[in-house]
Amino acid sequence: MATMRTVSQGLKIALVQNLVGKNKQENIDHSFSLVRKARENGATMISLPECFQSPYGNQYFGEYAETIPGYTTEQLKSLAKELGIYLIGGSIPERDGDKLYNTTTVFNPSGDMILKFRKIHLFDIDIPGKITFLESNTLSSGSKIGYFDTKYCRVGIGICYDIRFPELAMLMNKLGCKVLIYPGCFNMTTGPVHWELLIRARALDNQCYCCAVSQARDDSASYVAWGNSTVCDPWGEVVGKAGSKEEIIYSDIDFERIEMIRNQIPIGKQKRNDIYELKYLS
Repeated sequence: MATMRTVSQGLKIALVQNLVGKNKQENIDHSFSLVRKARENGATMISLPECFQSPYGNQYFGEYAETIPGYTTEQLKSLAKELGIYLIGGSIPERDGDKLYNTTTVFNPSGDMILKFRKIHLFDIDIPGKITFLESNTLSSGSKIGYFDTKYCRVGIGICYDIRFPELAMLMNKLGCKVLIYPGCFNMTTGPVHWELLIRARALDNQCYCCAVSQARDDSASYVAWGNSTVCDPWGEVVGKAGSKEEIIYSDIDFERIEMIRNQIPIGKQKRNDIYELKYLS
């Protein structure tokens, strides 16, 4: 176990943008080495990207799928406890009976699994001449909002395509989430134009921090990730951004800034609930 540096007493988030190959164990081992590095650099909450231990693609989901709890989640549990961190396990393909899901698990510093969240909105798109992808060919969708409590604040979780649906983020905000985290894997068509725009929009809409963490780009892969993991603050400003290659980015969460912005532009108090209202039917 690596010697730990003195870490921040506040919430310092690290987004681990790791390169993913076809060897599951190598993916796990390598991503965990990056998590340890992030912890040594003071991170108290660390997130891996969508499909951190498997290539992204319908042809891979079944092969790499596991039950939860299972091998990968047991490894995540041990790592969170070893390092004393909140660990967001990106996502893995989950097998539950005859169904597959794209699932995030979250562990607290004691190693307890405090959230299992299944991707709600499946990535089914068709852009002629660019990209066609139908997650629904292999995956089933989840039906519950993902959030978890920490000693710092409540945190909301979505997976990749979930970020395109502002109602989901608004419901997480309504439930008290001050940080939103989206493990994702946007592609080379939508990534350049929509990735940062959506992260900034969700942060601005909800006056919170919004973090999206991607796989690193592998130009030889069948599905090429955009990369560019990003953190935006509640003013909609980018406060941390990776490039396309393997990288860890860090952000200190400033809760006073959240409250200052919410007081200056009090949209949370100005919503016309007499005209419109979002409800979470749990």
